[in-house]
Amino acid sequence: MEITRKQARRFGIKGIVAVAAVLLLPALAAAQDGTITGKITLDGTPPAPVKLKMDADPVCAEAHASAPATAEEIVAGSGGTLQNVFVYVKDGLGDKKFPAPTDPVVMEQKGCQYHPHVFGVQVGQPLKILNDDGTLHNIHGMPKNSAQFNFAMPKFVKQKETTFTAPEVMVQIKCDVHPWMNGYAGVLPHPFFAVSGADGTYTIKGLPPGDYTIEAWQEKLGTQTQKVTVGAKESKTADFKFKAS
Repeated sequence: MEITRKQARRFGIKGIVAVAAVLLLPALAAAQDGTITGKITLDGTPPAPVKLKMDADPVCAEAHASAPATAEEIVAGSGGTLQNVFVYVKDGLGDKKFPAPTDPVVMEQKGCQYHPHVFGVQVGQPLKILNDDGTLHNIHGMPKNSAQFNFAMPKFVKQKETTFTAPEVMVQIKCDVHPWMNGYAGVLPHPFFAVSGADGTYTIKGLPPGDYTIEAWQEKLGTQTQKVTVGAKESKTADFKFKAS
């Protein structure tokens, strides 16, 4: 924000200093932000991947002709890393408010599976749903705290958009045409969440200094929590290990 000569005369030196301080507050606060990183692992032998039977829809079957698709309920990597674990700040932010981003979170229907299988979105943030398949899908979101959505996406309908109106961890999304298609959305009033990648790691950035409860959610193995204190400009580690069932 640029202060004009006219504004300077009206505000005076003290006013200019006050305005400058207000403008600098967000930048100063951001400079104090902390980070939580960690790794999610599986203790025990991971279950064998379950092959998905897509023969009921030739378009879906053809998309995986070279290699069968597998279920994503538990996706374990080398060294016992665990993918698709939703990690978020469950408690500790108090009454702080965080505006919803206007940029959408994107979920693709590709090869008759959801990509990503697990994701996070803020309350009020657009969720853009794409159909990259040449077949009919029917998107059925089943939140308990927001209104459900249920709409058809024939092959010529390539995009739909919706939003959630209330927090909820987690919301199941399924396809009423293809029963093997399902995914999960973590809906939060803040941006402090992440999903573990193929290497099991996650990062939550931009946290104000404070004491937090961090929760890790896994589709089949349940939840775990940890208490983490983050100082100014500090990076803390919170690893989670789930027991193979």
